[in-house]
Parts: sequence; structure tokens; C-alpha cells
Amino acid sequence: MAFVRFVIKTIRLSIIRIGAGWMFALLTFNFNRVSISDLGAIAVIVTSLIGLHHFISFFQVYWGRLADRTPIMGYRRTPYILLSSLIGSLIFLPLPAVAVGLGAHSPLATLEAFVLILIFGITMAMNGSSSNALIAEVTTPKERGAVIAVVWATIIISGIASAAVAGAIMPNYDPVKMQQLYNLTPWVVMITALIGVLGMERRLSQQDLAALAAEPQQAAENPLTSFRVAAGLVRDNVQVRAFFLFVLLAIMGIFLQDAILEPFGAEVFGMNQAATAHFQQAWGGGALLGMIGIGFLSSLVPISKKLIATIGGLGVAGGLVMIVTASIISRQALIEPGLMVMGLGIGLFDVGALAMMMEMTVDGQTGLYMGLWGMAQGLGNGFANIVSGALHTGLIESRLLSPTTAYAMIFGFEALVMVAAVGILRGISVQEFKGLTSKDIGTVLAMDAA
Repeated sequence: MAFVRFVIKTIRLSIIRIGAGWMFALLTFNFNRVSISDLGAIAVIVTSLIGLHHFISFFQVYWGRLADRTPIMGYRRTPYILLSSLIGSLIFLPLPAVAVGLGAHSPLATLEAFVLILIFGITMAMNGSSSNALIAEVTTPKERGAVIAVVWATIIISGIASAAVAGAIMPNYDPVKMQQLYNLTPWVVMITALIGVLGMERRLSQQDLAALAAEPQQAAENPLTSFRVAAGLVRDNVQVRAFFLFVLLAIMGIFLQDAILEPFGAEVFGMNQAATAHFQQAWGGGALLGMIGIGFLSSLVPISKKLIATIGGLGVAGGLVMIVTASIISRQALIEPGLMVMGLGIGLFDVGALAMMMEMTVDGQTGLYMGLWGMAQGLGNGFANIVSGALHTGLIESRLLSPTTAYAMIFGFEALVMVAAVGILRGISVQEFKGLTSKDIGTVLAMDAA
């Protein structure tokens, strides 16, 4: 019976994140493709839009603290998850019209797009923070690893499903069908959020609320102070700095292709919406296979997390090289195998790198370090989107290079970024990192207060 309860709990926690997977996939494979390739929007503007929400990931700290201290009707997670799901999903309703405006190079549409994505990013920070906190609060340490793996896999699967639905509804760009597709978003997001979250969280008792109200504010919990402490650790500790840079570059090495992959299919091979929608399914399926495979293998044979991340990173680079080759020799048949290899690498990398992140913490300061690594992820994602768009605009839209050559250079550059990240990883030692003690953090705090 306990196992059945665990399975049901895991499924419901995973269902909560289906909406996030749907929305992020729709933004990165559909909105960008339509805006850039079908409507002629300036690529760097579109990719900067998509990357914008990553740069405001620090809001997760704010929302987490707010939810901790400000329960709504006795709940600290459920209202924030539902509110953020509602607001975030409603952002998608005007996006088809915004895409048309971006294609017309309208300043007003550009401003509207940035405002909408800014709101989306802030609400998704609330959603992510609250969802992660809920998982931490309703699972035991023994359960947590399996739950996180299933939740992560669910996000990937929902992205694949989003691509499949989009391809079925809109095989080629059609403004009416695009609006119909985006109109589904609030329904998908809210139905799954309600199924997953209602009844999952325990309501705080009157005693809990009284204790919360009596709890004094701690100056050290100020988000600005936390940011300064984190910055001091990156500046002063070699291992922290190296791991931060590794995470940032590795995420760039994975996601630099994300916002331009579908335009690549359209501009180099003339593929339609339905065909490029398979890209998400190819690498997402590979990632799932990689995660499941390494999870099973590591349960039988102990494998170094650093080795897993290294093999995964090199696999990502190898898949990108296959895509580069496809572009250079005009072999469309190489794209999906390349994406599968890249996806396998991503799956391995995710398992190894996430496990390393959890090890690269100090007792009593886990939240600080996980926030620091999360910031590196956010910056890596954001820079990936901006750099890819800038390269597209500078090389292709300017007609400096042909799309075939330009995309080969962009994906080749991405592969080199990932190889550089793997090179940095080789010099990182968890044991040496553990030499950083709480006293060192106290020193940084004291310096910040001085």
C-alpha cells in the first residue's frame, strides 16, 4: 500500500509540471520558428525574447521566501502554483498576433512581446520555486531522487507531446490554426495543475501560522545579501568559480541550438512545420533513453558522476558534429540521428551534472549553492538564446554567409563550447570543494557586511 501511495504521489507531482513542459516547448520550437522563418522577424530579437525569462531566474529566491513567509489560506505552495500557472498560460493567447507584429518589425509588437515574456518569466520563477518546494516537502529523502527523475522525464515528455500536437494542428504556418493551438495552453496548463496539486499539500494549522507570524526576520536572508555572498564565493574560491563556469558553458553547449534548430530545418532543407516538430521528439526521446539507461546501469554498477557528465557532454558535442555534417553535405537524413545522439548525451549529462550539483554543496548552505548553480543554468540558457540569435542575424540575415555554411559554423561553435565545458570539468574535484567550510562562508558574509 505504501508503494501505491508513493506511485500516485509521484505521478501527481509529475502532472503538475506538464504545463511547464508544454509552454516552454511551444515557445522554443513553435513561436521562434514561426516568427523567424515564416514571418521574417529579426532572429536576435526573437531568441532574446525566449532567453529573457532565464535572466530573471533569481526571482525564484524571492518567490520562495515570499511563499515560505506568506501562506494563502493556510497553504504555502498550492496557491502560488495555481496562480503562476494561470497567469503564465494566459500569456500565450496574444502571442500569435505578437508574432505577426514581430515579423512586420513593429516596435510596438516588440515592446509588447518583451512585456509578455517578462511576465511569463516572473510567473514561471514562482511556479518552479513553488513546485520544487512542494516536492521537497511531501517526499522523503529516500523518495526524492526517484521523484525528481520522473518529474524531469515528464517535462521532456510533455515537450514532445506539445511538438506532436502542434505538428498535427499546424503542419504549415496558418495564423488561425496557430491561434487555435495557443488557445489550448490555458486548458492544458490549468487542468494538469489542478489534477496534480489539489490535496497534495498539508494545510498549516493555527499553531503553525502563529509560529510563522512570530518568526523574526533574518537580515542574512535578504536576497541581495545572498547574491553578494554567492558572488563572493565565485570570486574567491577556485572550485566554486570553475564549477559555476562549467555549468554555464555546458548549458550553453546544450541549448544554443534550441531557438534556431527549427529555423535551420526550414532555411537549409525547406522543411515544413510538421517536419521540424519532429526535432523536439528526436532529441527529447534520446534524452529520455539516456536518463533511463544510465539510471538502470548505475543501479547495477557504481559509476562516477563526473564520468557520466563527461561522456554526456562529449555525446552532445558528437551529435552537434553530425548536424554540422548534415548541413555541409546537405544530407537531411543525418539530422534526426544527430539529434538522437545529442539527446542521449543530454540525458547522461543531466543525470551526472545534477548529481554533482547536489554534491557540490556545504552543510548548512545547500540552498545557497543550489541557488548559485541554478543561476549558472539560467545565465547559460539566456546567453545561449541571445548568442544563437545574434549569430543568425549577423551571419544569415545580413547575407554574410549562406544558411548552409552559417548553421554549420553556429552548431560547430556550440560543440566547441561543450568541449570547453568538459575540459573545465576535468579540473573540478568534489573532495577539494568540500574543503570550503561554513567558516569560509561566514568570512564572506562578514566582508559583505563591512
